[in-house]
Amino acid sequence: MTFAQRGRSISVSGFLLSGAIGIISSTQTWLTVERADAGEAILVPGASALVLLAPLSLAVLALGAALSIAARVLRVVFAVLGGAASVFLIWSTLQLLAAPLDAVGPAVTDATGLAGGGALGDVVEAVAPTAWPIIALVGWVILLAASVVVLVTWRGWKAGGRRYRTDAADAAPHDGPVDAVDSWDELSRGTDPTR
Repeated sequence: MTFAQRGRSISVSGFLLSGAIGIISSTQTWLTVERADAGEAILVPGASALVLLAPLSLAVLALGAALSIAARVLRVVFAVLGGAASVFLIWSTLQLLAAPLDAVGPAVTDATGLAGGGALGDVVEAVAPTAWPIIALVGWVILLAASVVVLVTWRGWKAGGRRYRTDAADAAPHDGPVDAVDSWDELSRGTDPTR
């Protein structure tokens, strides 16, 4: 397997993995907010802490699926989109790890009915991140790395069908017919197990 073929597998897998991590983590508790007045914890899921988390994760999953069959120009476009999404998600997640009050303000407001920095400051005793932002951050780093791999290897991604057409045109009459591409494995990897 060539470097470009390995790059294709790595990059598509990276997009799918990071998208799945994002979707799962969007439903998990990212931050816990302790109320000073009632002593109860407000659990803030990833989708509330980072509003674009769920839709961006779905988009990354779709990009990963499309990347496996995309033409050359689209691969570059998808890689740029994936890279831009990863940079935004990394930056946003790092902000939440600092656990500032304004980052969880909307979620606390929904839970308490209070609004404004002063009112929230009076009712919130502590804001603490959980392990899920770290897990998601790993996913965004994988997405960024996969996007870079796509950009580095995009010229070497060749569909198997093109090689077979070239072989058929160059084959001598006594060589016999060239087998057609008849499976997704042959098309995606450019391999023909019958040869």
